[in-house]
Amino acid sequence: MKLQEQIPRNALVWIVLSLFALVAPHVARLPVWVLVVYLVAVVWRILVHTGRWSFPGRWVKLAIALSCFLGIYLSYGSFVALEPTVALLLTAFALKLVELIRRKDAYVLLFLGYFVCITEFLFSQDLLITLYSLVCVLLVTTALVALHQPGEQRFNWRSMRVSGVMLLQAMPLMVVLFFIFPRIGPLWTVPIKSNVGTTGMSDYMRPGDIASLSQSAEVAFRVKFEGAIPPKSELYWRGLVFSRLDDDTWRTLDYFDMPPGELRPAQVDKSGDALRYSVIIEPSRQNWLYALRYAESSHSGVIETADYRLYSPVALESEFMYPVRSWPATLLETELGDWRRNIETRLPGGSNPRTRELASAMRAQAADDSAFAQAVLNKFSTEEYVYTLKPGTLPAENGMDHFLFESRRGFCEHYAYAFTFMMRAAGVPARVVAGYQGGEINPVNRTVIVHQFDAHAWTEIWLAGEGWKRIDPTAAVSPLRIELGLEDAMQTEGSFLESSPLSPLRYRGVPLVNLMRLRYDALTYRWQSWVTGFDNERQLSLLQDLFGEISTRMFITVLLGSWALVLVPVAFTLLWRRRAHGLDPLQAHYRLFCERLSAAGVERAPSEPPGEFARRAMRELPAYAGPTQHITQAYERLAYGSAEVRDEELKAFVKSVRAFRPARAAGPLPRRPGSDRLAH
Repeated sequence: MKLQEQIPRNALVWIVLSLFALVAPHVARLPVWVLVVYLVAVVWRILVHTGRWSFPGRWVKLAIALSCFLGIYLSYGSFVALEPTVALLLTAFALKLVELIRRKDAYVLLFLGYFVCITEFLFSQDLLITLYSLVCVLLVTTALVALHQPGEQRFNWRSMRVSGVMLLQAMPLMVVLFFIFPRIGPLWTVPIKSNVGTTGMSDYMRPGDIASLSQSAEVAFRVKFEGAIPPKSELYWRGLVFSRLDDDTWRTLDYFDMPPGELRPAQVDKSGDALRYSVIIEPSRQNWLYALRYAESSHSGVIETADYRLYSPVALESEFMYPVRSWPATLLETELGDWRRNIETRLPGGSNPRTRELASAMRAQAADDSAFAQAVLNKFSTEEYVYTLKPGTLPAENGMDHFLFESRRGFCEHYAYAFTFMMRAAGVPARVVAGYQGGEINPVNRTVIVHQFDAHAWTEIWLAGEGWKRIDPTAAVSPLRIELGLEDAMQTEGSFLESSPLSPLRYRGVPLVNLMRLRYDALTYRWQSWVTGFDNERQLSLLQDLFGEISTRMFITVLLGSWALVLVPVAFTLLWRRRAHGLDPLQAHYRLFCERLSAAGVERAPSEPPGEFARRAMRELPAYAGPTQHITQAYERLAYGSAEVRDEELKAFVKSVRAFRPARAAGPLPRRPGSDRLAH
């Protein structure tokens, strides 16, 4: 195999480093056997390089590939999801190393490495992930640079220095493209496995769902208020409204189940000053957004539903930022239509008879619906009901009867379920609302951090003249949950984040750990606001502020002009450096000496030694024989001598070359050696 086709040992080392760096962010979501495949592939390739093993044959490669396909299917149960797709790509990426023979094979592997680097952003666009991905790009680029250094058999860091300079040169263009290039949506979507513990609220709720979600310390969204932050007890972030109860499960109303007159929200009297804030929600692969009541958003990608929620027409596959205005004291739907009243009072027939009897008896003793609601809350607060993250499992039949009369242990969804059921059993329109309550105020940048463990469920009942009114049964059982948060409410039980022992939130009592956590979260908010939240609306607004009305011609002009402003200085710098620093002074001035002889009619052949070239030049230009011989001898002494180059000799050589200006000899131009042979 020719030297130019071989993979240098230096390049092979950088390729292996890139391989492990690219798979590292995916380790938590990969089966253990995939990591074993990586180790086997690297060991196999090293043994091939040292001559101990040979490359796998065709049947061996086929058997390995089929085994990996089968392993992916058995591990994930399907190929049609994001995790198995990425796992399959990573496995193929590792196996490609085993059949790495020539440089062209390495090109395929490294170009695939850039694609593998992008796949991490399908799962997270966090600041640390972005910085780590830049390191991976640097390593892959370094391997490419090392691949173009044939014969380099010792590992060295010079390749990384070259790739680092290349990436720095690309940074200005990257910044320009970020602000100017159109924000294009994904060309394809891949379905992703989701579960309630990692993606947030689902569009249905059963007893125990929110309790399991509250074991997660992941951030659900962050909020930045314009002005003072409301008290934590008033931060009820509405996300889902459950109006249907089927098979012991609360569900949202389907769009196609509603009559045309109920598809849009009723008019609202927005009196008083609005709360203004912006929300950055984490990717949830769901459509619902979160806001305080009553909310409106000026973002074109946000719509308002009939039950006064904010909704995204497309699933949230990435971080999404939207501005909101809220009027928390506004009355909602003071007139309730027959269809809505029927929906919000409907119960499955025959379920939970003891609860129905209790509700009927308590309503008969109450003066009105408001007094009845207060009586139920008093029952929860005065009797021995327990607020807990470990409520146990309710029976499949008559679960509310068991909860209210026997176990008396539940989380927020148990109390919201029971309260709403009792309201409906007494004929009071009621529905369950799910979302988040409270949040952690970051003193570094005054943002509200809402975590998954802030997930909460409460009730809205309809009262004549007041419309929909929020009632939180959990506040009657555990006021600490509403005033201070879940951590303080669960302090006695000790169940807060018990499944996440390494979460920094469990160590908020350590000042240094907590300060570092909050500062990093503030930095994350800036990253989300300025980078990941820079969507097409903000881009268009920025361009309009800078250039006025944006037309197609104006946009193309701005785009090409920006590229020119970035690329022209970079190109000029590269050309100038190549001209000024491509050669050392000795070689640069000898080249100048050859160029001046060429201009006089004596051109040096590509492989012609300096001595032979000088003798031919002395024959062709006898008038300049003395300076030619002197300069050539000085060059050979400086270039090939064993002693170090002395500054005085080098300066004398440079001075002689600059003074050497031969004139063209009279008569026909002499031909270069070998020209007769080429002519024949």
